Amino acid sequence: MDFHMHYLSFFVIHTDGEESATSSGKRFKHYQTMEADDYEESEIQKFLDGEFKRIVKRKVERNPNTAGAPTKIGRFMVEPGYELGSNQNFNLFQRLRDADSKERFLGIADELVRIYMDTSAVRGGAFIIALSTLNTFFDEPFLFLLKCDFEPKIARISDERNLISQVEMAISARSIKSIQYPHMPEDGMLEHWELKIHQASHARYFEDFLKYVSYEKPLPEVMGEQVVEMVQQYIAEKWQEEDTTERREEENAVEVWAASEKRDLQEWWPQEQVEVAAAALVEIKPDLPFTFKLDAITIKALLADFGASIHIAKHNGRYVAVIEGDHFQFDKGMSPVELLQPQELADLLPIIGTGKPSAASEFSDDLTYDGQPASSVSASDDDVPW
Repeated sequence: MDFHMHYLSFFVIHTDGEESATSSGKRFKHYQTMEADDYEESEIQKFLDGEFKRIVKRKVERNPNTAGAPTKIGRFMVEPGYELGSNQNFNLFQRLRDADSKERFLGIADELVRIYMDTSAVRGGAFIIALSTLNTFFDEPFLFLLKCDFEPKIARISDERNLISQVEMAISARSIKSIQYPHMPEDGMLEHWELKIHQASHARYFEDFLKYVSYEKPLPEVMGEQVVEMVQQYIAEKWQEEDTTERREEENAVEVWAASEKRDLQEWWPQEQVEVAAAALVEIKPDLPFTFKLDAITIKALLADFGASIHIAKHNGRYVAVIEGDHFQFDKGMSPVELLQPQELADLLPIIGTGKPSAASEFSDDLTYDGQPASSVSASDDDVPW
């Protein structure tokens, strides 16, 4: 990627406990604002060039798998009927992108840092605001906001006499938080309503800072809403215009089910109806995860596996999960299960739900370990064979 830097402003933030922090607990200082030639000849160019490439290339899901995903897509919020120009965050970013002089860029960058300083949980570090064109694709520039926290207990090799010396205000590219505007969904495509935010931290610095930006819901929440919508549509079609006690009870049951974090198997729909609903979600997201627990056993798979290689049934009053496949693979922690010669499923089914011991007990007395019957070996021995 071929970047051309227009302007870069470098600020340092001090907070409580750091030298030169004010009584209010935090302050910032502008160190330097560079133009293209200054940047090309500076040491910071070596530090940041690779980071700009990583930021642009970093993959992001429009609907991440978790709410705490480090990389997200943000969208500028506007009232219905209004355009981007009515969003305060967009206006500030756009003024930086339109800056036509170093002085103008610094003035707006200073305003941006002051707004950032009002957010909660601000930590000391370097705050960098850069305007750079990606010549490979575009003539219009990208705006980059980077926050590098101070690294504690950093030392460097000094001289033969002192050996090491402390480095004050050391920063590292390892945990840089960043904002890229505009978002580039694909090479050569810009989305001016969106930005890409990256903050690999539990503290949501940039989300607090961008008060007029919304973020897409995580995938489980989106899919959950669609499932609830399917159930509500099913109830509406089932009861048509009827308003009966049974219908209200069914609707209330759906609300309770949808609001519960841990849910049981409801047994509302037949297999065919569940497969049709699952197929509709898989069409939207082919790699949609599917996780459930049967008692204490957790199964992790894809929703696309349901009905194909994962089956759920009842037998003798017990729930049964059947997972089919071509081969087993065991990881570390060798166990005797790896020696199993599997019996036919038809032979296993009569035992399920009866509480009867398996056929293994018939052979337990014949098993030996180190010349002794297996039944005589204490379970508390430290030298068990597996």
